[in-house]
Amino acid sequence: MAIDIPRIPLGDWIETGLDYLTSEFSGVTRGISRFTQTGISALNDALMWLPEWALMAIIALLCWRLAGMRLAIGAVLGLLLIWNMGLWFPMIETLTLVVIATLVAVLIALPVGVFAALSDKFYSVIMPVLDFMQTMPAFVYLIPAIPFFGIGSVSAIFATVIFSMPPAIRFTTLGIRQVPTELVEAADAFGSTRGQKLLKVQLPLSLPTIMAGINQTIMLALSMVVIAAMIGADGLGNEVWKAIQRLRPGDGFEAGIAVVILAMLLDRLTQAFRKTKKP
Repeated sequence: MAIDIPRIPLGDWIETGLDYLTSEFSGVTRGISRFTQTGISALNDALMWLPEWALMAIIALLCWRLAGMRLAIGAVLGLLLIWNMGLWFPMIETLTLVVIATLVAVLIALPVGVFAALSDKFYSVIMPVLDFMQTMPAFVYLIPAIPFFGIGSVSAIFATVIFSMPPAIRFTTLGIRQVPTELVEAADAFGSTRGQKLLKVQLPLSLPTIMAGINQTIMLALSMVVIAAMIGADGLGNEVWKAIQRLRPGDGFEAGIAVVILAMLLDRLTQAFRKTKKP
Protein backbone atom coordinates (compact mmCIF):
# COMPACT_ATOMS: atom_id res chain seq x y z
CA MET A 1 0.00 0.00 0.00
CA ALA A 2 1.45 3.29 -1.11
CA ILE A 3 1.90 5.96 1.51
CA ASP A 4 0.34 9.27 0.56
CA ILE A 5 2.95 11.89 1.47
CA PRO A 6 1.72 15.47 1.21
CA ARG A 7 3.59 17.54 -1.35
CA ILE A 8 5.63 20.46 -0.03
CA PRO A 9 4.39 23.55 -1.90
CA LEU A 10 7.87 24.99 -2.36
CA GLY A 11 7.05 26.55 -5.72
CA ASP A 12 3.98 28.28 -4.28
CA TRP A 13 6.04 29.69 -1.42
CA ILE A 14 8.63 31.05 -3.84
CA GLU A 15 5.94 32.67 -6.00
CA THR A 16 4.31 34.21 -2.94
CA GLY A 17 7.65 35.57 -1.79
CA LEU A 18 8.41 37.06 -5.21
CA ASP A 19 4.94 38.64 -5.38
CA TYR A 20 5.46 40.19 -1.96
CA LEU A 21 8.89 41.55 -2.81
CA THR A 22 7.82 42.99 -6.16
CA SER A 23 4.76 44.69 -4.64
CA GLU A 24 6.46 46.03 -1.50
CA PHE A 25 9.69 47.15 -3.13
CA SER A 26 8.43 48.20 -6.56
CA GLY A 27 9.66 51.76 -6.02
CA VAL A 28 13.16 50.53 -5.22
CA THR A 29 13.29 48.21 -8.20
CA ARG A 30 12.05 50.96 -10.53
CA GLY A 31 14.76 53.28 -9.24
CA ILE A 32 17.44 50.62 -9.71
CA SER A 33 16.07 49.86 -13.16
CA ARG A 34 16.19 53.51 -14.25
CA PHE A 35 19.69 54.01 -12.86
CA THR A 36 21.01 50.81 -14.48
CA GLN A 37 19.38 51.58 -17.81
CA THR A 38 20.96 55.04 -17.76
CA GLY A 39 24.38 53.49 -17.19
CA ILE A 40 23.84 50.96 -19.98
CA SER A 41 22.72 53.65 -22.42
CA ALA A 42 25.60 55.98 -21.50
CA LEU A 43 28.29 53.34 -21.97
CA ASN A 44 26.65 52.08 -25.16
CA ASP A 45 26.47 55.57 -26.62
CA ALA A 46 30.07 56.31 -25.67
CA LEU A 47 31.41 53.15 -27.30
CA MET A 48 29.23 53.52 -30.38
CA TRP A 49 30.22 57.18 -30.73
CA LEU A 50 33.81 56.09 -31.31
CA PRO A 51 34.57 55.09 -34.92
CA GLU A 52 35.29 51.41 -35.36
CA TRP A 53 38.95 52.04 -36.21
CA ALA A 54 39.41 54.20 -33.10
CA LEU A 55 38.02 51.57 -30.72
CA MET A 56 40.12 48.90 -32.45
CA ALA A 57 43.20 51.06 -31.97
CA ILE A 58 42.44 51.59 -28.27
CA ILE A 59 41.92 47.86 -27.69
CA ALA A 60 45.04 46.99 -29.70
CA LEU A 61 47.11 49.47 -27.68
CA LEU A 62 45.78 48.03 -24.43
CA CYS A 63 46.58 44.49 -25.60
CA TRP A 64 50.07 45.52 -26.67
CA ARG A 65 50.82 47.22 -23.36
CA LEU A 66 49.56 44.30 -21.28
CA ALA A 67 50.44 41.23 -23.33
CA GLY A 68 52.56 42.19 -26.32
CA MET A 69 52.22 42.59 -30.05
CA ARG A 70 50.90 39.09 -30.70
CA LEU A 71 47.67 39.67 -28.76
CA ALA A 72 47.31 43.16 -30.27
CA ILE A 73 47.45 41.76 -33.81
CA GLY A 74 45.04 38.95 -32.90
CA ALA A 75 42.62 41.45 -31.34
CA VAL A 76 42.62 43.63 -34.44
CA LEU A 77 42.06 40.65 -36.75
CA GLY A 78 39.23 39.34 -34.57
CA LEU A 79 37.53 42.74 -34.34
CA LEU A 80 37.89 43.23 -38.08
CA LEU A 81 36.11 39.91 -38.64
CA ILE A 82 33.28 40.97 -36.31
CA TRP A 83 33.00 44.29 -38.17
CA ASN A 84 33.04 42.50 -41.54
CA MET A 85 30.19 40.21 -40.45
CA GLY A 86 28.07 43.25 -39.60
CA LEU A 87 28.03 42.45 -35.87
CA TRP A 88 29.95 45.45 -34.58
CA PHE A 89 27.05 47.15 -32.80
CA PRO A 90 25.69 43.93 -31.25
CA MET A 91 29.24 43.24 -30.04
CA ILE A 92 29.33 46.69 -28.41
CA GLU A 93 25.98 46.01 -26.70
CA THR A 94 27.26 42.68 -25.38
CA LEU A 95 30.51 44.26 -24.19
CA THR A 96 28.53 46.95 -22.36
CA LEU A 97 26.41 44.41 -20.50
CA VAL A 98 29.46 42.33 -19.58
CA VAL A 99 31.41 45.34 -18.30
CA ILE A 100 28.55 46.66 -16.15
CA ALA A 101 27.59 43.24 -14.80
CA THR A 102 31.22 42.44 -13.97
CA LEU A 103 31.75 45.76 -12.20
CA VAL A 104 28.64 45.27 -10.06
CA ALA A 105 29.51 41.64 -9.32
CA VAL A 106 33.08 42.52 -8.29
CA LEU A 107 31.96 45.44 -6.13
CA ILE A 108 29.70 43.06 -4.22
CA ALA A 109 32.02 40.04 -4.27
CA LEU A 110 35.23 41.63 -2.97
CA PRO A 111 33.85 42.80 0.41
CA VAL A 112 31.95 39.55 0.86
CA GLY A 113 35.07 37.52 0.02
CA VAL A 114 37.24 39.55 2.39
CA PHE A 115 34.72 39.15 5.21
CA ALA A 116 34.49 35.40 4.54
CA ALA A 117 38.29 35.14 4.67
CA LEU A 118 38.50 36.94 8.01
CA SER A 119 35.47 35.33 9.70
CA ASP A 120 35.19 31.57 10.04
CA LYS A 121 31.51 31.81 11.02
CA PHE A 122 30.62 33.85 7.96
CA TYR A 123 32.74 31.50 5.82
CA SER A 124 30.73 28.49 7.01
CA VAL A 125 27.50 30.31 6.09
CA ILE A 126 28.48 31.75 2.71
CA MET A 127 30.08 28.61 1.22
CA PRO A 128 26.83 26.58 1.02
CA VAL A 129 25.13 29.63 -0.48
CA LEU A 130 27.83 29.82 -3.17
CA ASP A 131 27.47 26.08 -3.83
CA PHE A 132 23.75 26.62 -4.36
CA MET A 133 24.34 29.60 -6.67
CA GLN A 134 26.91 27.77 -8.80
CA THR A 135 24.91 24.57 -9.23
CA MET A 136 21.61 26.27 -10.07
CA PRO A 137 20.95 26.09 -13.85
CA ALA A 138 21.66 29.41 -15.55
CA PHE A 139 18.18 29.68 -17.07
CA VAL A 140 16.57 29.69 -13.62
CA TYR A 141 18.14 33.07 -12.85
CA LEU A 142 16.10 34.62 -15.63
CA ILE A 143 12.80 33.80 -13.88
CA PRO A 144 12.99 36.12 -10.83
CA ALA A 145 14.61 38.90 -12.87
CA ILE A 146 11.48 39.54 -14.94
CA PRO A 147 9.06 40.32 -12.03
CA PHE A 148 11.58 42.74 -10.53
CA PHE A 149 12.82 44.57 -13.62
CA GLY A 150 10.69 43.47 -16.55
CA ILE A 151 11.87 42.41 -19.99
CA GLY A 152 15.13 43.90 -21.21
CA SER A 153 18.78 44.58 -20.46
CA VAL A 154 18.29 45.50 -16.79
CA SER A 155 16.92 42.04 -16.03
CA ALA A 156 19.88 40.61 -17.93
CA ILE A 157 22.27 42.57 -15.71
CA PHE A 158 20.46 41.36 -12.56
CA ALA A 159 20.60 37.69 -13.60
CA THR A 160 24.19 37.98 -14.82
CA VAL A 161 25.43 39.53 -11.57
CA ILE A 162 23.89 36.74 -9.47
CA PHE A 163 25.19 34.04 -11.81
CA SER A 164 28.74 35.36 -12.20
CA MET A 165 29.48 36.52 -8.64
CA PRO A 166 30.46 33.24 -6.85
CA PRO A 167 33.93 32.77 -8.42
CA ALA A 168 35.03 36.26 -7.39
CA ILE A 169 33.92 35.59 -3.80
CA ARG A 170 35.57 32.18 -3.67
CA PHE A 171 38.89 33.30 -5.14
CA THR A 172 39.04 36.40 -2.94
CA THR A 173 38.51 34.25 0.14
CA LEU A 174 41.00 31.66 -1.08
CA GLY A 175 43.66 34.23 -1.91
CA ILE A 176 43.54 35.92 1.49
CA ARG A 177 43.45 32.61 3.39
CA GLN A 178 46.49 31.37 1.44
CA VAL A 179 48.71 34.29 2.51
CA PRO A 180 51.56 32.72 4.53
CA THR A 181 50.92 32.95 8.25
CA GLU A 182 54.56 34.01 8.79
CA LEU A 183 53.93 37.25 6.89
CA VAL A 184 50.72 37.93 8.78
CA GLU A 185 52.49 37.31 12.08
CA ALA A 186 55.34 39.61 11.03
CA ALA A 187 52.80 42.36 10.30
CA ASP A 188 51.30 41.80 13.76
CA ALA A 189 54.76 41.97 15.32
CA PHE A 190 55.33 45.39 13.76
CA GLY A 191 52.10 46.64 15.30
CA SER A 192 49.95 46.75 12.18
CA THR A 193 46.25 47.30 12.65
CA ARG A 194 43.75 44.91 11.11
CA GLY A 195 43.09 47.35 8.27
CA GLN A 196 46.79 47.93 7.58
CA LYS A 197 47.43 44.19 7.59
CA LEU A 198 44.62 43.65 5.10
CA LEU A 199 45.49 46.52 2.74
CA LYS A 200 49.28 46.25 2.82
CA VAL A 201 49.90 42.52 3.23
CA GLN A 202 46.94 40.25 2.56
CA LEU A 203 45.28 41.94 -0.42
CA PRO A 204 48.50 42.68 -2.37
CA LEU A 205 49.74 39.12 -1.95
CA SER A 206 46.36 37.63 -2.88
CA LEU A 207 45.84 39.90 -5.91
CA PRO A 208 46.82 37.27 -8.56
CA THR A 209 44.28 34.85 -7.09
CA ILE A 210 41.63 37.58 -6.93
CA MET A 211 42.30 38.43 -10.58
CA ALA A 212 41.80 34.77 -11.47
CA GLY A 213 38.37 34.99 -9.84
CA ILE A 214 37.55 38.17 -11.76
CA ASN A 215 38.58 36.41 -14.96
CA GLN A 216 36.11 33.62 -14.24
CA THR A 217 33.43 36.19 -13.38
CA ILE A 218 33.92 37.87 -16.76
CA MET A 219 33.62 34.56 -18.61
CA LEU A 220 30.45 33.61 -16.74
CA ALA A 221 29.02 37.08 -17.30
CA LEU A 222 29.57 36.76 -21.04
CA SER A 223 27.89 33.36 -21.18
CA MET A 224 24.92 34.60 -19.15
CA VAL A 225 24.51 37.76 -21.23
CA VAL A 226 24.14 35.56 -24.31
CA ILE A 227 21.53 33.39 -22.57
CA ALA A 228 19.72 36.52 -21.35
CA ALA A 229 18.68 37.28 -24.92
CA MET A 230 15.69 35.08 -24.05
CA ILE A 231 14.38 37.89 -21.82
CA GLY A 232 15.05 40.73 -24.22
CA ALA A 233 18.74 41.53 -23.73
CA ASP A 234 20.40 43.14 -26.74
CA GLY A 235 23.70 42.13 -28.26
CA LEU A 236 25.18 39.03 -29.81
CA GLY A 237 22.91 36.75 -27.80
CA ASN A 238 19.93 38.41 -29.46
CA GLU A 239 21.48 37.67 -32.85
CA VAL A 240 21.84 34.01 -31.91
CA TRP A 241 18.26 33.92 -30.61
CA LYS A 242 16.89 35.48 -33.81
CA ALA A 243 18.84 32.99 -35.91
CA ILE A 244 17.30 30.11 -33.94
CA GLN A 245 13.80 31.52 -34.34
CA ARG A 246 14.26 32.03 -38.09
CA LEU A 247 16.10 28.73 -38.66
CA ARG A 248 19.16 30.48 -40.07
CA PRO A 249 22.14 28.44 -38.85
CA GLY A 250 24.66 30.54 -40.77
CA ASP A 251 23.69 33.72 -38.94
CA GLY A 252 23.74 31.85 -35.65
CA PHE A 253 27.27 30.56 -36.25
CA GLU A 254 28.47 34.04 -37.21
CA ALA A 255 27.12 35.48 -33.97
CA GLY A 256 28.61 32.54 -32.08
CA ILE A 257 32.02 33.17 -33.62
CA ALA A 258 31.77 36.82 -32.55
CA VAL A 259 31.01 35.69 -28.98
CA VAL A 260 34.06 33.40 -29.05
CA ILE A 261 36.32 36.22 -30.29
CA LEU A 262 35.06 38.57 -27.58
CA ALA A 263 35.46 35.88 -24.91
CA MET A 264 39.02 35.08 -25.98
CA LEU A 265 39.93 38.77 -26.03
CA LEU A 266 38.56 39.43 -22.54
CA ASP A 267 40.15 36.25 -21.22
CA ARG A 268 43.62 37.06 -22.58
CA LEU A 269 43.42 40.65 -21.34
CA THR A 270 42.51 39.69 -17.79
CA GLN A 271 45.13 36.93 -17.73
CA ALA A 272 47.76 39.41 -18.93
CA PHE A 273 46.71 41.92 -16.29
CA ARG A 274 46.91 39.20 -13.67
CA LYS A 275 50.49 38.39 -14.69
CA THR A 276 51.57 42.01 -14.58
CA LYS A 277 50.22 42.28 -11.01
CA LYS A 278 52.14 39.36 -9.56
CA PRO A 279 54.14 40.42 -6.51
